[in-house]
Amino acid sequence: MRAMRAAEKGAALRLDEVATPQPGPGEALIRVRACGLNFADTLMVKGTYQETPDFPLTPGLEICGEIVALGAGAAGPEVGARVAALCGAGGLADYATAPAATCVAAPAAMDDATAAALQVAYGTSHVALDHKARMRPGERLLVLGAGGGVGLTAIEIGKLMGAEVIACANWAGEAGAAKAEAARSRGADHLIDADPEGLRDAVKALGGADVVYDPVGGALWREAMRAANFGARLLPIGFASGEVPQIPANIVMVKNVDVLGLYWGAYYRRAPHVLAESFRTLLDWWEKGRIRPHVSHVLPLEQAEAGLDLLRARAASGKVVVRVSE
Repeated sequence: MRAMRAAEKGAALRLDEVATPQPGPGEALIRVRACGLNFADTLMVKGTYQETPDFPLTPGLEICGEIVALGAGAAGPEVGARVAALCGAGGLADYATAPAATCVAAPAAMDDATAAALQVAYGTSHVALDHKARMRPGERLLVLGAGGGVGLTAIEIGKLMGAEVIACANWAGEAGAAKAEAARSRGADHLIDADPEGLRDAVKALGGADVVYDPVGGALWREAMRAANFGARLLPIGFASGEVPQIPANIVMVKNVDVLGLYWGAYYRRAPHVLAESFRTLLDWWEKGRIRPHVSHVLPLEQAEAGLDLLRARAASGKVVVRVSE
């Protein structure tokens, strides 16, 4: 079969002919139609992700396709079903294996690109805000990195869960204005600048934060902790700033806040039912028109490296999807 692979850490993806994988116990073999790209794929290729498979590496975390075979004991959709699935890696190929427990039937009205684009970004925000933070209607949600893809899904899902949303990002310039419009369109109630020196006062002036969603880390995390209300829940989910969030115990103690780390990918092997349940909720919301993922680029398999470049340069206004087959 065809597969886009990086021969070693940091290498560009190249189209190779490789053996078709076989499903192991509890796995499904899927003929891939589309594969959603994520920033995590760029980190895997670079060799700096939390979990990096061996090289040569075929990236690709989330896919849509048709189940063609099942391994021993696999429970879930049957052979022939069109599904969205999480494969962890290997999605940029004609065939990929995935735990059958993560496979969810894709609605007939949902196109392949949308089904492949929905899982990681929306799933991260939904599991964070619902499963981890147990956010309640009427609470105030502070979203850091609100101008990025994951941040925008946090705004959208936060509003669906009944939160008052404070969106924090760099809104300056033409690009910032476009991000601001995107944040407002997804329901942001307030926009504040990503200025560590002013963040605490800006959030406090709006009543403080009951839940903090942070994919950025660094100085913004430190100020967001200080802007959190008594009993708030803080969600460190990444550190795009390059500085890992630090947690001063004195603030945690004095404010009685909960710090709830989320590495969404860990559920893939340890508790796939959490992801499957979350994805079913997201599909229900999509069918009811409550969420609408924005796919800005659909590229052929041979251009998967160009798709990763779009993510590295933060040049995509929406999700980047690779179409593998019809």
